[in-house]
Amino acid sequence: MENCEPVPGGGPEPGDGPAEGKGSPASRARGLLRVSAYPVLLLAAISVATAALRFDWEPGSVSTIFLLGTVAYLTALERLIPYQRSWHPSPGEWRWYGVYFLLTMAASGMAQYMVTATVSVLTPEEPVLDLWEEIPAALLTGSLASYLVHRLGHTTPILWRFHGVHHVPDKVNVANNGVNHVMDIALAQGFVQLALALVGFSRESVLVVGLFVAAQGYFVHANIDVRIGRLNHVLASPEQHRLHHSTDLSEAGHYGSDLSIWDHLFDSYTWRPGREPVAIGLVDPASFPPTREITSTLLHPWRRTKRAGPGPV
Repeated sequence: MENCEPVPGGGPEPGDGPAEGKGSPASRARGLLRVSAYPVLLLAAISVATAALRFDWEPGSVSTIFLLGTVAYLTALERLIPYQRSWHPSPGEWRWYGVYFLLTMAASGMAQYMVTATVSVLTPEEPVLDLWEEIPAALLTGSLASYLVHRLGHTTPILWRFHGVHHVPDKVNVANNGVNHVMDIALAQGFVQLALALVGFSRESVLVVGLFVAAQGYFVHANIDVRIGRLNHVLASPEQHRLHHSTDLSEAGHYGSDLSIWDHLFDSYTWRPGREPVAIGLVDPASFPPTREITSTLLHPWRRTKRAGPGPV
């Protein structure tokens, strides 16, 4: 059976942060950013969602613009309050990651189009429930579907051959959140979109939830020194997701990238205050092509490779 978990690559290096005094203006500014970074992101998601509903903005355009804004915001924070400076992408990595980002966007759009074309008759034009009752239900439904398909990507050998592409990098940052196999994204997004469509959630609630999920998806991958404390038990965070990419299988749970309640419920929650990953990457780096070899990466799932040891379920 193939190894269905991310495990050895690179890990955090101690003493990698800035050396300013604690009372300096720069230190105080960084402290303020660490506290405000996540609330600002959530406020932006709420504000954009509210405006989109009020002014009837086109969902596809709103989602794309918000996603690009989120990436730009978090990329800036990675430079201002980095978790590990050594995790910043190199110029070459930026080029590779850009290609993967475009492929990921295309795969996500394809999955959404196919699901919508197949089951659009099930999606009501107007909310069945009051919108503010429907939004939490849509969030819980989509989050559970995302958790399940993500966990299957780690525990099912054939799915790991696609999802493992995401775990090849030995660092975690906003840019390499887009390092994915197109089929992995199509399957995952298709499953989530199908779950939402079959339940019959309105387009409005799906738009609102989608903005929050997009913000969360890039936030948890951000190489930023932000801690959310007890909120970790409800919401996913970079603290948890770095552990998800850990080489230590005893801590590499956290399959939820928006809510962390499913990790609690299904016993895959390992975070505790101060816990950091041992290292980041794959147990056998040779089991997947390097990220820079994009064509080989896309063809990899269909090639015969040596089998590795079993991974945890």
